[in-house]
Amino acid sequence: MTPALFPAPRALTPLDGPGVPADIAPVVVLDPQVPAQGYVLRVADGAVELRHADDAGLRYGRQTHAQLVDAAKAESVQAGAVQDTPVLLDPVLVEDSPDVLVRGFMLDVSRDRVPTRATLARVVELCAAARINQLQLYTEHTFAYADHEDVWRDASPVTADDMRWLDDLCDENGIELVANQNVFGHMERWLVHPAYQDRAEAPGGFTMAGIPMPSAVLEPTPDNADFAHALIAEITGTVRSRTVNIGADETFELGMGRSAARVEAEGRGAVYAEHLHRLVDPLVAQGFTVQYWADILGRHPEYAATMPEGSVPIVWLYDSPATFDRARALPAELKAILEAFDMVPETMLKGFADRAGALIEHGIGFWVAPGTSTWLSFVGRIDNAVENMVDAARTARRHGSGGYLNTQWGDHGMIEPPVFGFVPMVLGGAYAWCVDANEPLDVADVASRVVLDDPSGRVGAAVDRLGRLWAELGVPTLNASPLWNRVFPDRPTMGMDALDPARVQAVIDVIDAELASLARVEPRSDEAALCVEEVAHGARFARLGAQLLLDDTTRAQGVAAERLATLDALVAAQRTLWARRSRPGGLEDSLAKLEPLRRSLRDAAS
Repeated sequence: MTPALFPAPRALTPLDGPGVPADIAPVVVLDPQVPAQGYVLRVADGAVELRHADDAGLRYGRQTHAQLVDAAKAESVQAGAVQDTPVLLDPVLVEDSPDVLVRGFMLDVSRDRVPTRATLARVVELCAAARINQLQLYTEHTFAYADHEDVWRDASPVTADDMRWLDDLCDENGIELVANQNVFGHMERWLVHPAYQDRAEAPGGFTMAGIPMPSAVLEPTPDNADFAHALIAEITGTVRSRTVNIGADETFELGMGRSAARVEAEGRGAVYAEHLHRLVDPLVAQGFTVQYWADILGRHPEYAATMPEGSVPIVWLYDSPATFDRARALPAELKAILEAFDMVPETMLKGFADRAGALIEHGIGFWVAPGTSTWLSFVGRIDNAVENMVDAARTARRHGSGGYLNTQWGDHGMIEPPVFGFVPMVLGGAYAWCVDANEPLDVADVASRVVLDDPSGRVGAAVDRLGRLWAELGVPTLNASPLWNRVFPDRPTMGMDALDPARVQAVIDVIDAELASLARVEPRSDEAALCVEEVAHGARFARLGAQLLLDDTTRAQGVAAERLATLDALVAAQRTLWARRSRPGGLEDSLAKLEPLRRSLRDAAS
């Protein structure tokens, strides 16, 4: 019987002949003909031979051999073999190598939730299982810079010691830890403090598409470039890697404040590119490879082409072609908001091929960055995540991208339980390794086997089923779930006023069925038990969103007090579960985002 390997190998061929004892150690052969990071594992003729060309290939080959041994032992136990009966491996030839050489994962630690060391160790463990070989922690205000305590004091930040510890752990597992500090946009947690307000492009904030926004972009000046370089020098000094991600995305208010006259005269792309050069060029001269998000220069390829060798534009896109296709009917008002935020459905309907189109046309190399689709969701959007990650992997392979950076953002307080991010994280690693072999993998099976320690299969099935409910309401949402949006009154309604009550009730029924199934699971480890708790907690949050939608569509009366009690119970559980995986700083900021709903329910109840 062919065992279920993860990631699935590029080629697995059963061989004839007798089984090979599982306790035979592989004969390791250095073979420069094997592709980079690849290996050839032959189990036959009473021997195990492992051929490889580099350390990574040796690591991955040993990983596959260990899986074969574990599967054979498990099968022997299930077959009722008596004690001391030799365990045999079926003869097999495994030939494997990656589609993309750098397969990364980026975890947002700046939207209130900063993971504990134990959680980071679990992330590294899962990255290693999925052959992810680069890890980034996205920081805005959550790294403990020596001279900037006002910014991070209440955030329980990642410290320099944390980074050194994590760098060592990553290195032991064949993973490169890359420093990631946004130093152009997304600086609102800095600019809110008086000591930094004079650095802002638009002190006091700005308005975009009618929406008031806090000041978040540094004015593009040489002094602010020097400020950024000081931050980068401090955080890169904690890791081995000579790669750094400087962000520089979503500089929405550039040209709406102090640089308005220059942008009017020269164009937004020119002003942006000039400052990007200020940031990138000195780092490249120091020997760094510098990553930056390509959402701005992707629309200005004439400036992208001027960036120095050693800089890497990363094309991000977090909705799949199928999701964009469903969103064709978005209201004009919502489309205007999306356009202001650089999200125009008509230009992205083909996914990464469209998003990276200008760079491809001009022959500019790039990385791809899909997402886990866990943010703004409670229970994830696993179908969108799979389609998005596969689209990214196929685009990367087709155009020879040097890297694939799967991202897990934490927008609006990262209330969703971490377990929902673990599953698409490992799937993304597998797709980047070899998309043809791994796209057919069953999501629920991978979740149960690789992430959840769940031989029952119930927990993996729940993660898969719950993660598909967002689309079953028939609301054309982008980058979010309607179940989430209803819990936050300030979120766009996206047509939720036209929901079919029967659809909403069907979603509630599915959630109830999955909660009943989870209640019958008997976890066999503390980690497995925590995963069950987290999945159930996310399901209950999603159920609240669905119940509120049903109340809206049926015009239910006299239910506000009951919904308020449900919300209060969820907040209490959130406090407990947060402490199991995350540091305390940021919890109150995260929970504060639920206050508008609490106020509205309290007012309705009274």
